[in-house]
Amino acid sequence: MSAPPNAPRLVRGGIVLVDPDTAAVLRIIALQYNPATLTRTLAIHGAGKDTPDRSEVLRIKGPPTETIKLEADIDAVDQLELGAGPATTSGIFPQLAALEILVYPTSAQLLANNALQQAGKLEILPMEAPLPLFVWSKNRVIPVRITDFSITEEAFDVNLNPIQAKVSLGLRVLTVDDAGFDHRAGSLFMSYLAQKEQFAAGGPQATLDTLGIRGI
Repeated sequence: MSAPPNAPRLVRGGIVLVDPDTAAVLRIIALQYNPATLTRTLAIHGAGKDTPDRSEVLRIKGPPTETIKLEADIDAVDQLELGAGPATTSGIFPQLAALEILVYPTSAQLLANNALQQAGKLEILPMEAPLPLFVWSKNRVIPVRITDFSITEEAFDVNLNPIQAKVSLGLRVLTVDDAGFDHRAGSLFMSYLAQKEQFAAGGPQATLDTLGIRGI
């Protein structure tokens, strides 16, 4: 059944991988179904310890550490009902693999580092991955690092290919404290922060009377 002509276009959340140097888009991963909820936690970076001295009680050292947690469902039911597509031979392995390689170095990187080790290279830098951007509408394009990743495979076809799964992702927002102002992640974070400030400024403003008091 086709969607009504006036139905709004469904925007999906997802992850975009970009080259941190050139900003070239390397890969786009759209979630099959938008999660029903996002859990966001902000850990504040106050100056000093839990009990700072009086001169620092209101000081903030930098942006808070923001973490995002979500659960995404993936299934091959529609494809299997039609009897077409890769789901008939491999289930949801392709969708899972597209997400899993976000936390793997590439095979080419592993082989290159192994070649350096075999050649007697004493110092080998850790392999650099593309920069992930968590996209949740045009108002949230956030540089992140994937910190937690788990998959629960819930159903299988007769060949034991997974056909239904739940993916849990934990993301940590990268700030200028993590990457600096000149890094692509830092500039994207500053845009994210500026947008927060614009939303805050454009929201409804309360008065003291709203709180039932006349003055402070």
